[in-house]
Amino acid sequence: MDNSMGLRERKKAATRQALHEATLRLSLAHGFDHVTVEAIADAVGISRRTFFNYFGGKEDALLYRDEQQTQALVRNVRNRPPEEPAWTALRAAVHDMRDSLDNPDRELAVRTRLAQKHPSLLARQLANHSALENDLTLAVAERAHPPGVRPHVLAAAFLTSLRLAAQMWLTEEPVRPPVEVMDEILDEMASSFHA
Repeated sequence: MDNSMGLRERKKAATRQALHEATLRLSLAHGFDHVTVEAIADAVGISRRTFFNYFGGKEDALLYRDEQQTQALVRNVRNRPPEEPAWTALRAAVHDMRDSLDNPDRELAVRTRLAQKHPSLLARQLANHSALENDLTLAVAERAHPPGVRPHVLAAAFLTSLRLAAQMWLTEEPVRPPVEVMDEILDEMASSFHA
């Protein structure tokens, strides 16, 4: 947890994380369709009303970790040196998240499989990805690109590469390190921009 946050913010972040973990745990035990907001709130020791101070629904609670990672990615792109070409900055930004790439948790696979089976989760995940694409497009556009279509294309191509890498990593046998799969796909995608 970020040391710069005050006690109140740390408590809120800890509660969000606890709600996320309870939602995942209950979904695995009972199936996502059978998990209620009340059950999640009870598992964390808060009221249903308090739950809604943190999340709009159980879908948001389950996908909380994804949201945190996407916000970190956009922040990392914005923090890259301004003279870096956009594609280089995007790749470096995702590599700055190396700890989560090198040590992927089983939770990623679980969340992905749950989203594939449940329309409400898939819809929320698609909405989150759309918002991420918009944020990433703005971050790329800030890198001295003239207005136009290129920031949109770069952001979309980059996110498509990450999605493909995650899908391949989840299904490949034998399993390779996720960063190796990601770099292979990003290399292939980059070659299309130079062809």
